[in-house]
Amino acid sequence: MPDIIEITDFSSSDLDVFARLTEAQLRSRIEPEKGVFIAESSKVIGLALDAGCQPVSLLAERKQISGQAREIIARCKGIPVYTADNDLLAGLTGYQFARGVLCAFRRPNLPGVEARCADARRVAILENTMDSTNVGAIFRCAAGLGIDALLVTPSCHDPLCRRAVRVSMGTIFTLPWTRIGGSPSEWPGQGIEQLRGLGFKTVAMALSGSALDIDDPRLAAEEKLAIVLGTEGSGLSPETVAACDYTACIPMCCGVDSLNVAAAGAVAFWQLRAR
Repeated sequence: MPDIIEITDFSSSDLDVFARLTEAQLRSRIEPEKGVFIAESSKVIGLALDAGCQPVSLLAERKQISGQAREIIARCKGIPVYTADNDLLAGLTGYQFARGVLCAFRRPNLPGVEARCADARRVAILENTMDSTNVGAIFRCAAGLGIDALLVTPSCHDPLCRRAVRVSMGTIFTLPWTRIGGSPSEWPGQGIEQLRGLGFKTVAMALSGSALDIDDPRLAAEEKLAIVLGTEGSGLSPETVAACDYTACIPMCCGVDSLNVAAAGAVAFWQLRAR
């Protein structure tokens, strides 16, 4: 039988992971080497479990225990399941509890870049992308549009933050990804050289008078290509653009100079997918 615990004390430290810890605290609260992350909805939690992530505790709306969350609870034997009505849970978490169930997981160990890229022909790189919604959307686009692996630079927003996981619809658990470099000083120099050593040509998605159109046949012809996307607003750093083998942009109409980074990523992934 699952260990169902009715919430009677909102101040209980057992609920901190769902209610009071910041994203930074979640990354190191329970186990300094790993920390925890929060997955939301039965579908996303199921994908995390399929990927081998280790659950710590569940927070479920009471009616979902015998409803949508039933299968998830059955898969998470031996961990506490905290429950209350929807209104109480929304007050506890601080946001609308619309998907019925949250799960706290231990953060997984990330493999190295070499392991993630071993069989890849197309990889995407997020340089300092700071908005969690964009990070999640880019993961979903990459997973659906032919990207084999995704790499994030050391200063990029955490892909395992709750909102990024939710927006990705769980593709963060199905698309191979890792960080490229352990500190900001390792990107772009060491990171670009590491990609070259793995046989990748790099293309910077950036506005430039000398940029190739994204449908230039030279790009599609590359056997292994890494597509580098930048931060919101300022885009890629000049150092990254200079270090890449190509610079490319999406031809635009009606005086619009560029797209949101997630939308631009979707276009780039489709156009530059391995044929």
